[in-house]
Amino acid sequence: MLKSTKDSAMKGRTQAINQMKALVVTAPVKLRAVLRGLTTNRLAARCTKWRHGQLGTPTAAAKYALRSLARRYVQLTQEIEALDAQLARLTAAFAPALMESFGIGPDTAAALLVTAGSNPERLKSEAAFAALCGVSPVPASSGKTNRHRLNRGGDRQANAALYRIVIVRLRYHESTRTYFQRRMEEEKTKTEVIRCLKRYVAREVFSILHDIGERRTA
Repeated sequence: MLKSTKDSAMKGRTQAINQMKALVVTAPVKLRAVLRGLTTNRLAARCTKWRHGQLGTPTAAAKYALRSLARRYVQLTQEIEALDAQLARLTAAFAPALMESFGIGPDTAAALLVTAGSNPERLKSEAAFAALCGVSPVPASSGKTNRHRLNRGGDRQANAALYRIVIVRLRYHESTRTYFQRRMEEEKTKTEVIRCLKRYVAREVFSILHDIGERRTA
């Protein structure tokens, strides 16, 4: 429930940001000159303090609209931060081993736990969990060429969570970087190597979830 609420808040905040930037582009020249080039946070900070006066000019209307959007952005940011704190507390309490794994943060851990909790009957093996997350290899051989392609099925939220973990590890985890370079030298494409890495991460996550399930059963 918290993850779903946070996702909707993030979607609303993104919409507010996009509307603010679009209004800056179409605002009167003097107003546009003041706001152009500001970062999102500075733009919101400035617009929240504006006094628009009587709504009888395009400038006053633009200020009113920008102030409304800026306040919405600030409010949603506060909601997201509060939800993040609760997600971090709950995931750390329920699955500390998952949070300790390299590249897995509260939001990513929550997405994986939601997927596992919604489909307990499909967690019979690590291969089943990989298929559930859409990271199991799909044969795509032709003639003498043996290869696999990406799995377009499975839970896309869990798939996206595994992808974020892989991207973080490719940037900061030395073993993952070494593996990536070795597979690239074997003439694998970047997409194929990332698919393999997502499969390895799925195996690691399943092991952690399986241990949690066994402890809870015991």
